[in-house]
Amino acid sequence: MESVPLKQTQTQVRVNTFIRSVYNWMAIGLGLTGFVAYYVASTPALQKLIFGNQLLFFGLIIGELALVFIISARIQKMQASTATGLFILYSALNGATLSFVFLIYTASSITSTFFICAATFVACSIYGWTTKRDLTSVGGFMTMGLIGIIIASVVNMFFRSSAMSMIISYIGVIVFVGLTAYDTQHLKTMALTQPDGLEAGVVRKGAIMGALKLYLDFINLFLMLLRILGGTRE
Repeated sequence: MESVPLKQTQTQVRVNTFIRSVYNWMAIGLGLTGFVAYYVASTPALQKLIFGNQLLFFGLIIGELALVFIISARIQKMQASTATGLFILYSALNGATLSFVFLIYTASSITSTFFICAATFVACSIYGWTTKRDLTSVGGFMTMGLIGIIIASVVNMFFRSSAMSMIISYIGVIVFVGLTAYDTQHLKTMALTQPDGLEAGVVRKGAIMGALKLYLDFINLFLMLLRILGGTRE
């Protein structure tokens, strides 16, 4: 019969391995997005191809939304390698559409905002991991706030109000700060409740799903902060 300390150690190792995998895949996704975005922004032919053709641009946006939906809804039914491939594909496509960031904002403001975003994200993740408070209600409230942001953003596409855009950005920062803490706590719970002997493929799919959630939190928090803090090119 296993001793309690040994079982606790095995559980801690399993949790640490899972969480490390989540953050590793998140980092890979962010790195790929950044690389593709910079490459597209540095290649005039690709700029013209993506931003000069509205049909292609919106096609990429729809493709990204479809990938997120497919991964989220069907990850349990797909192979781990398929889930990984779709996550990598999504990260690359997102980089292509987000390349406008390098065209609109200065390099210094992008860099400073990235570090501010990273520090904020880390602080929220630490809070979500260490707090004893159940953040389920916070997650539900922030999800409703996210829906409101999406609706307001769509409406503002027609009104093009800079004031409304700024309000949406400030609310967006609050929403994604809350979602980061909630998603981190949810991942901790998921890691702690994983049964022993779980197949590696199942663990990988859980890590990819967790990485996608945190990736989306980080990217959206970065974009909201960039709208507030970013300096545009002359």
